Amino acid sequence: MKRIIFFLCFLLLLIPGHVSVFAQVPVVNTGTIIRVDSFHSNYVTARNIDIWLPPGYSETEKYDVLYMHDGQMLFDSTINWNHSEWQVDETVTRLISKNKIRPCIVVGIWNSGLLRHSDYCPQKPIQGFTPAEKDSFYNSTRVTANRVFSDTVYSDKYLLFLTEELKPYIDNHFSVYTDPAHTMIAGSSMGGLISLYAICEYPDVFGAAACLSTHWPGVFATLNNPFPEAMMHYLETHVPDPQTHRIYFDHGTATLDSLYGAYQPLADRIFTKSGYSKNNRLSLVFPGENHSEKAWAARLEYPLVFLLGK
Repeated sequence: MKRIIFFLCFLLLLIPGHVSVFAQVPVVNTGTIIRVDSFHSNYVTARNIDIWLPPGYSETEKYDVLYMHDGQMLFDSTINWNHSEWQVDETVTRLISKNKIRPCIVVGIWNSGLLRHSDYCPQKPIQGFTPAEKDSFYNSTRVTANRVFSDTVYSDKYLLFLTEELKPYIDNHFSVYTDPAHTMIAGSSMGGLISLYAICEYPDVFGAAACLSTHWPGVFATLNNPFPEAMMHYLETHVPDPQTHRIYFDHGTATLDSLYGAYQPLADRIFTKSGYSKNNRLSLVFPGENHSEKAWAARLEYPLVFLLGK
């Protein structure tokens, strides 16, 4: 019987987008991780949620909430595919202890593996594609020749999962502020793109977003790619109110980040035209930095202080 159970569990690991309930809980150097195994959703595939509580967390105090995508990459390099991490627990703890940011908890939302692009790619910008453009976009490949998308884009459902299922769970189980002014969202690459989409679609939920190395092309080709232009058109009518929101962008100049310098200024101009200034928008360039968890960990202090600074 034990062999049969083990074999069935192994088969589950092979299902695209499946999140194993047996995945190791991250080991952190500071604070505490609360794991919700295979969080059920009516909108997207189940996935693990790792909730990080800062040292000294108390139910008698209220905390800001930072939702972060690609949750398996945030805390423990020993349990993920490339043995790298954002060092979130160390950096947040240091900044809280130095009184540079408000006390917060971090909700690490695991990605869904092969379905990550379908979760994270903004949906509304591609709805205006012609059939030929949509066909070309969905058949895009990576450098490895593997297809980028394993399913159609359904990021609107992913945002419903965040706002209607995950956030209420966090609000009900932890001592946190629930208003937009204390609710932030962050990610890198496609995680940066979906963070931007989230604050645009749900400005009444998220008051700030950090978009590191925002993957403006959406896929891995820039030639004859309609997505960047479509995304900019979307932003022109969906930028959240600058009086009540804050946005952080950055990118490096090496490896995949070398693509972003052509697009980030376009987005910056849209935000400036919409009324954003240096008080509520920060856009940084890190010359020589590449597209990696090591690079994002090295500059994590910048978005954290900008979003959560006292």
